[in-house]
Amino acid sequence: MWLAWAFLSAFLLGFYDVCKKVSLTGNAVIPVLLLNTLFCTLFFLPLVIGSACGMVAPDNVLYIPRGSWETHGYIIVKAFIVLSSWYLGYLGLKHLPITLVGPIQATRPVMVLAGAVGVFGERLNLWQWAGVALAIVSFYMMSRSGKKEGIVFTRNKWVACIILAAVLGAASGLYDRYLMAPVGHGGVGLDRMTVQSWYNLYQFVLMLIVSLLAWFPRHRRDASFRWKWSILLISVFLTMADFVYLYALTCDDAMISVVSMVRRGSVVVSFAVGALLFRERAVRNKVPDLALVVLSMLLLWIGTSRH
Repeated sequence: MWLAWAFLSAFLLGFYDVCKKVSLTGNAVIPVLLLNTLFCTLFFLPLVIGSACGMVAPDNVLYIPRGSWETHGYIIVKAFIVLSSWYLGYLGLKHLPITLVGPIQATRPVMVLAGAVGVFGERLNLWQWAGVALAIVSFYMMSRSGKKEGIVFTRNKWVACIILAAVLGAASGLYDRYLMAPVGHGGVGLDRMTVQSWYNLYQFVLMLIVSLLAWFPRHRRDASFRWKWSILLISVFLTMADFVYLYALTCDDAMISVVSMVRRGSVVVSFAVGALLFRERAVRNKVPDLALVVLSMLLLWIGTSRH
């Protein structure tokens, strides 16, 4: 069942990526990210207050336990990791075609895999290793496609931002597995609702500080911003995707390496919608790259079903 939740999360993430691209076009990154964290926080704030006041019963799926100081320390670390990944990812997406960014981000699970094998002792079979190999080949092909658009991977700072965002995203995925896994399975055993609600709040506080120090003093000079309704939709799709994702990780037999790979299936949605909506160049040249990414995910799924 956890695999089905992972696929649903991937579908929602595809629309999340499209909304980000729409919102960032012609906009400064920091205020868009600030509003994203604000809306995500507002979605959960009534549940936090309701749970604390007894309005939401402990047996309710939306109940949010208060958590200890130690619990919040773990969550603050997650907030730092995720926010850093988001900021770098937003920068790269603003300046690069979504039909190129999506497939690059889809290779993130390869990084998660390395950590999952080393940290959690997960073992992959031949099908799953074949999927990983194809993902690596697809990254090489994407670098060739990028050159046709004048984007040289080794010299483009926005590509570097996307790659660093992927590395931090992979670290976040491994950390999520550690936080969600039961104590008996080597994890911390945190409640998923506690993690999702409070890390959004901590991210908003961090982004508010960054905005006041780095963006607001100079926003009239060199960083324009205008409201778009797609900014709200970023938070809507992200909240739903994360809710389903964290629920999948609470399943005892969930494999973080596979969940992360399936979630990157969002590239299919973002690639298709992005190609139609933004009319980007050289889309046909990138289709084989996308096909390899999808095939690698299919091989991972086959390998999982044979475990």
